Amino acid sequence: MHIAVLMLALMTIAPPAWAQATRPIKLVVLGDSLSAGLGLPAQEAFPQKLKKVLQAKGIGVDMINAGVSGDTSSGGRDRLDWSVPDGTDGVIVELGANDALRGIDPDLTRAALTDIVQRLKARNIAVMLCGMLAPPNYGADYAARFNSIYPDLAKKMNVPFYPFFLEGVAADAKLNQADGIHPTAAGIDIVVANILPTVEAFLGTIAEQQR
Repeated sequence: MHIAVLMLALMTIAPPAWAQATRPIKLVVLGDSLSAGLGLPAQEAFPQKLKKVLQAKGIGVDMINAGVSGDTSSGGRDRLDWSVPDGTDGVIVELGANDALRGIDPDLTRAALTDIVQRLKARNIAVMLCGMLAPPNYGADYAARFNSIYPDLAKKMNVPFYPFFLEGVAADAKLNQADGIHPTAAGIDIVVANILPTVEAFLGTIAEQQR
């Protein structure tokens, strides 16, 4: 019984087969304050914690935190070329929260995110899109227009998609800082745990393409 439990534990932490046959994957998280780690020590930010968990599973990644606090989707697009250096294998796009908070026209957000994905694909860089949800204060029509951006774009551009970056954390006072918007270190842990299967599948696809 104990041997079976131990074997199960080892299987759980064993790296996927592709991780042993590839060089470290160069990954950029292009985002805003949610990925930049506003209000947290640098090592507690989402990209750093994600890298640590991946490495613990035997998956080698070189991670760049290209999160800029206050950035909108348009801002991310404007700095795309210098935020994502040549040689990057994959980009996790986490943008749009500030667009929604400011009530920016969803058509502008959609156009900016579409441009980001298209330009990265043109550089043969894999893209994973993280979704965001609009707060309720701008009304149901705005929310419907904004919230549809991400699944529509992921389907149209055929990119991996994580529906809501703050799943399990948003609106939980215990998991957010005093502003009620930015996750605490414990909140980031939950974000990482929830998004991890999608990220692993994303990295596995990149590794297969490198062979």
